[in-house]
Amino acid sequence: MKTMSRGQIEFYKKQYPPGTRICLDRMGDDPRPIPAGTKGTVVAVDDIGTLHCKFDNGRSFGICPEVDSFHKISEQTESQEPKLSM
Repeated sequence: MKTMSRGQIEFYKKQYPPGTRICLDRMGDDPRPIPAGTKGTVVAVDDIGTLHCKFDNGRSFGICPEVDSFHKISEQTESQEPKLSM
């Protein structure tokens, strides 16, 4: 994995501030992957560009933007999703 430039890291810090909601599309080669489609909240972006997230399934994980695939979700998108009833 190559090192991110300072500009790339600053981009991720601005695009994904703490509290940003994301959805994981695919993880790299993790032995215990978080399932695709799992949603979470960004806690912090560190100085090497890792997005530290707390996922709705209770797991916490550092997402590497150059290895893992994810996208930002808006509150509007989440509120439009159908609610499951029991």
